[in-house]
Amino acid sequence: MSLNTSNSNYFQQMTPKKLVEITIKKGQGQLTNSGSLAINTGKFTGRSPKDRFIVEEDITKGVLNWGEINISISSENYRKLKDDILKYLEGKEIYTRFANAGALKKYQLRLEVITEYAWSNLFAYNMFIRPEEKELENFRKDWTIIDAPGFMADPGVHGTRQSNFAILSFSEKTVLIGGTGYTGEIKKGIFSALNFILPTEHDVLPMHCSANVGKNKDTAIFFGLSGTGKTTLSADPNRKLVGDDEHGWTPEGQIFNFEGGCYAKVIDLDKKSEPDIYNAIHVGALLENVIIKNGEVDFKDISITQNTRVSYPINHIDNIQVPSVGENPENIFFLTADAFGVLPPVSKLTKNQAAYHFISGYTSKIAGTEAGINEPVPSFSACFGEPFMPLHPTIYAEMLSEKIERSDANVWLINTGWTGGAYGVGSRIKLEYTRAMVNAILDGKLDKTYSYEKYHIHSVFGVAQPRSCPGVPDKVLSPRATWDNDEAYYTAAFKLSNAFRINFAKFESYANEEIRRGGPQRFDF
Repeated sequence: MSLNTSNSNYFQQMTPKKLVEITIKKGQGQLTNSGSLAINTGKFTGRSPKDRFIVEEDITKGVLNWGEINISISSENYRKLKDDILKYLEGKEIYTRFANAGALKKYQLRLEVITEYAWSNLFAYNMFIRPEEKELENFRKDWTIIDAPGFMADPGVHGTRQSNFAILSFSEKTVLIGGTGYTGEIKKGIFSALNFILPTEHDVLPMHCSANVGKNKDTAIFFGLSGTGKTTLSADPNRKLVGDDEHGWTPEGQIFNFEGGCYAKVIDLDKKSEPDIYNAIHVGALLENVIIKNGEVDFKDISITQNTRVSYPINHIDNIQVPSVGENPENIFFLTADAFGVLPPVSKLTKNQAAYHFISGYTSKIAGTEAGINEPVPSFSACFGEPFMPLHPTIYAEMLSEKIERSDANVWLINTGWTGGAYGVGSRIKLEYTRAMVNAILDGKLDKTYSYEKYHIHSVFGVAQPRSCPGVPDKVLSPRATWDNDEAYYTAAFKLSNAFRINFAKFESYANEEIRRGGPQRFDF
């Protein structure tokens, strides 16, 4: 069954202005004083990982890393669900758009995005690469996204866990989304598809990272989970932004953006500390789940969710790389928000440590981010993007290690989390200090060569932490020194190191001895 596109309520390639007008007319959103559109995504204000499925079919059997991350659904249930979604959309106003994913045409996916809501289509306009007029004349799609937030699955009929779902079929090249208005499912569906296609068909490493380029054409990439500063740190007025979330690293040594826009968290957004993001929120930007007071956005109000978001086309940022492509990176940053206050704010990693920390993908959850969390909890997401990785994490890690070896890139671990104690005792590392550390590395002011006089080896994690850095007090560089209580610090450090080792146990049989040695020390309490 296919969608009847002759329906008079079928609107194609609508302008952002028209999509905004329709959304407001239907009472589904409101304009802010900046001219941006604010909407509420409903019950779901974030992804629902347990409701993401991949169809088990010939192309995926025996290849995917099936389990809690990649949950299988039968071809029969997928077809029932697809037929019922298309029946549901018949006669409704629907919005379609052709778009591209991938700034390098050699590795590009051509998309058709079909949405039930006008504002979902605005998100697709913002986030995917917008084809030129001449491309649209003979546009032949590779993949289709069907997004129907109002359609509720019946678990007994469709084989889902509950009424919401996001499903990928690699044989039909289709993403089905229903029961949720959270727009992030649209982009993450295609990211998941690329994470399978690019490594297996093109030897391209897909990465959950941001990237920027300096005046000397030096590329830097920033891996990190949500809330670690990936978008913030890559938006640098002195460097051109390649992209803020999803990239590929080609065999030819190029870094290319998958997207045509940015999807940034706006919790506590401040014009002074994050001017690029703040200034990008104007006509055409789509705000999600924020509170509006007299036309102004209250970025501190998290009464709907802490995961307040904005999407906007990348050209809302003044300083961007055109096209969104850079060369082999000279510096790679792994970002973590360590709520235990244990990890150094900056440290240099060996190749083995880089592989270990990439496979681990550590950050931490703090009180209030999820129900039942009352104190910091270690959180690990392999490759800094495990929920979107269909293949086994070690496949991506091996590809990264090979590319680091070939490019001779420097790898750094940056802790944007707590200092002087854990969350609730210490304080968040100042953004100005983190920026100073990153800038010192990018400007060559932080010596990349290890020596005892310039670096101290962390006694638990074994990473090399610099003794000094321009623009940063020396004491800040030593997490132990900021605690003023050695016993308490090392107790917390060993607890975190054990959490690393427990998490890594599931990768032990896949990792070689060198990678295993890249991990922290073990301590039995």
